[in-house]
Amino acid sequence: MRIFQNLHYDFLGHRKLAYAISGTLILLGIISLLVRGLELGIDFKGGTEIALQFEKPISISGIRSAGGAMGLGKVEVKTFGSESGVLIRTEMQQVSKSNFANYIASIKNSINKLAPNSKFNVVDTTVNSVTFEFADHNLATKLNDDLFKVGFQTSLLSKETDNKAVIIRVGISDIIQQYLRSKLPDNHFSILKEDQVGPKIGKELKVDAVIAVVLSLLGILIYLAFRFKFIFAVGAVTALFHDVIITLGLFSMLYGMVSWLNLEISINVVAAFLTLVGYSINDTVVVFDRVRENLKIHKTGDLKENINEAISRTMPRTIITSFTTLLATFVLLIFGGDVLRGFAFTLFFGVIVGTYSSIFVASALVYEYATKKNKKVQF
Repeated sequence: MRIFQNLHYDFLGHRKLAYAISGTLILLGIISLLVRGLELGIDFKGGTEIALQFEKPISISGIRSAGGAMGLGKVEVKTFGSESGVLIRTEMQQVSKSNFANYIASIKNSINKLAPNSKFNVVDTTVNSVTFEFADHNLATKLNDDLFKVGFQTSLLSKETDNKAVIIRVGISDIIQQYLRSKLPDNHFSILKEDQVGPKIGKELKVDAVIAVVLSLLGILIYLAFRFKFIFAVGAVTALFHDVIITLGLFSMLYGMVSWLNLEISINVVAAFLTLVGYSINDTVVVFDRVRENLKIHKTGDLKENINEAISRTMPRTIITSFTTLLATFVLLIFGGDVLRGFAFTLFFGVIVGTYSSIFVASALVYEYATKKNKKVQF
């Protein structure tokens, strides 16, 4: 397919309009980041997250309204994949004393139903488990299996034939499951995923994510400085900062405004930003390659004409590549579900912004430098 084969357009002639557009988007993004901030996912702020798949369609509003009854503080409830999938999240990482006591009472009640008149004692408790001791090994083995079938996370203390103890986990997700089983006895569910991140791990991940992005930009700066010239590297990395800040600003501005978008910063989104950086710099390097070729051939030619010609020559490749990438990410954005929606959103709008910056920002900065410093760019 041949499009824009004989394009001759004065891209740099519209650079001031591009500066105004970029400046406005960056300013709005920074204001939103300062005022609204970013919504961090469980990966960074810590908490407990559990995804459930019900056999029948479930009322999200019903579960959301009943969230306070669980005693888990602020509980977020979202659809997960389909109308029968639910994602439940809370910032709590440990069970409160009252919830712990209630859960132990629920376990005892289940034991009495499964094995009436059986004798048992609580022999040990930790912050996230309780150990029951029964009269004999056979009873312990039977109740270990039966309690697991009704939804408790159980395991035998040991595999020895004289073992009479069963350990039962007591966590945030267990409280959620026990509550839902009692309120929705006719709608069984299975656990799709269960994550718990402590505050220390979340803080470390946050620092590591920032370091990963900064090091990637620094590595690109050094690479381009050797491959081209330092001003080309500065122009390219400035364009990357431009892409990242505008896309982050969109995350901040749109979070909570569009209900079906999952615009919180997670590990997947950080991966999408790193992918965006690689995609955008690839576009910019292709343009810079054409600029270098033109400058080698037309050593006395006008720099502005050379850059415009280089962008025009790469436009067919840019349009086709960007369009196919946008098509794939759009499908993910619409049909990828809550888990992939943040990743797809980052790439979709990042590709648009990155393509724009490769054309109107990176090359324009090189031209501005050469013009203002009255320096001739040669290779």
